[in-house]
Amino acid sequence: MSFFDRFKKKNKDKKAEADKKAEAKPKAASAKAAAEPAAKGDWQQPTEGANYMPAVDLGELLPGAPPNGKINLAIYWAAACGGCDVSLLDTNERILTIGDMANIVMWPIAVDGKEKDIEAMDDKSITVSLINGAVRNSENEHMVKLLRQKSLIVVAYGTCACFGGSPALANLIPGGHKELLDYVYDKTPTSVAFNNEYHKDAPVIPQTSYQAPEGELTLPVLFDRVKSLDQVIDVDYSIPGCPPLQESISYLLKAVVDFAYHGVALPPKGTEVGVTKTSICDECPRHKEFRRITEIKEPYQVDVDPDLCLMDQGILCLGPATVGGCNARCTRVGQPCRGCYGPSQEVQEHGASALTAIASLFPIDESDATMGEDKIIDIMSTIKDPLGYFYAFTMSKALIKTVVKEKGGQ
Repeated sequence: MSFFDRFKKKNKDKKAEADKKAEAKPKAASAKAAAEPAAKGDWQQPTEGANYMPAVDLGELLPGAPPNGKINLAIYWAAACGGCDVSLLDTNERILTIGDMANIVMWPIAVDGKEKDIEAMDDKSITVSLINGAVRNSENEHMVKLLRQKSLIVVAYGTCACFGGSPALANLIPGGHKELLDYVYDKTPTSVAFNNEYHKDAPVIPQTSYQAPEGELTLPVLFDRVKSLDQVIDVDYSIPGCPPLQESISYLLKAVVDFAYHGVALPPKGTEVGVTKTSICDECPRHKEFRRITEIKEPYQVDVDPDLCLMDQGILCLGPATVGGCNARCTRVGQPCRGCYGPSQEVQEHGASALTAIASLFPIDESDATMGEDKIIDIMSTIKDPLGYFYAFTMSKALIKTVVKEKGGQ
């Protein structure tokens, strides 16, 4: 079944399900009952067919230390923008619960935990380590391996940790980290101006080691390939999002609270927290007409119809290939899904699957394959940055590992 046919079926199924719910409304549970939290300690993973995960009830705000004393919590920021670190404050007043529950032994932007302090701790003495960001350099690699050794539980927190994120687009640079450094420090206008004025003989590029009078100074070594966290260490749980949403964070926090205070078993290893079993399209309220795409546009080029599917309006959207859980926040306000939650369960290769979905809406069908290759190229050429669009968040997990130049050409 093609993506086009599958979407048609989903659209019909959604309408049939809505009609069925409307008929059964008198028998439905009351709103009050629906809002009741699950029994204390129950791990609330979405049920089959669920298409959105609201925040869970977290119980008492200031419960005091757990019966066996505070747990140890570590938070580390690898190759990322910092948004995931800041998103932890979306726990709002629940930061007080965390303070009651945990000794924060490392959180570079908030507390003064040092690498040497972590090294001195017993193995597995850190209950939970939340690691955000991709593994970009030697320092990232060292720290995530150290935290894995010292931690009982490791969580890949945010899209960069889960799939490589935007930093992993550097994997497409043919010359690897050397070409990257050369461009940044010798090709950009500001660098050219600086070198022309102060270092005409040789451009200044940061070195990984320098012997100063006070001793050796070092910088981390950049790797040629940016990796997701689970490509470097064993990961117990992941929570995608750029950054993770408050609702997703509440599920993660509930699992830790129940584990620390009530001795409740943790979710099965490998659980992806904050996602559903469906795609973004299943959460999106926009009506889909399955129009054929003859021209690809950016949102600013369109007077966006607030009710019509963005793909029907010629705007590329990765919703068909992206796992749900965010309640389609972007598409609801007229912006296409860029895929930050990563692939759905039905998808193995995120970018290729999204491309397949879009190509299935080109003006061609199985009974009348009249669209020529030139027309396909014309449509695809209107995508300004195909690799950057289809792999903005998942390049580390892509089948495409890098870009190479053949001798004598591209």
